[in-house]
Amino acid sequence: MEIISTSKGIGGQLTEFRKLVNDSQSITFIGTVGFCTPFAELMAFVLRGTDKKLVFLPDLRSDEARMIVPSTNGMQLGDIADPSADTVVLLGGLAMPKIGVEPEKMNVLVDDLMKDAEEKLIIGVCFQSMLINCNWPGHIDFDYIIDADMTNEVKKL
Repeated sequence: MEIISTSKGIGGQLTEFRKLVNDSQSITFIGTVGFCTPFAELMAFVLRGTDKKLVFLPDLRSDEARMIVPSTNGMQLGDIADPSADTVVLLGGLAMPKIGVEPEKMNVLVDDLMKDAEEKLIIGVCFQSMLINCNWPGHIDFDYIIDADMTNEVKKL
């Protein structure tokens, strides 16, 4: 794996993501319900105002895919949507062992979602190398993985 760029903070992560999907027309974020949903909405926020189709798909349940739409409160899930896309973003929560999503099954789903796309892009977005440490690149042909580290400090004033 080659590091092609580095950045800091959420802003840096979002900027790098926006650059990677610049030529994408339809983007389907796949992640766990609750934990990954806000990250998909956050990443979609930097694409507001574009004509890109944005969809969130929970786990392996493509029949529950929903549009990600702008609202006065940011980006939120909307109506049921077709999750077919030219770009799939796999969120790291999927790889957490307690979630139970098998990367082999995810690979089949990703192939199905992208079967009609001429140009295909698969991006992983995770914290603390979750996708890498759980060997998802051994099962899914990622083009890029955005891997962030997070340090937390609780300060008493």
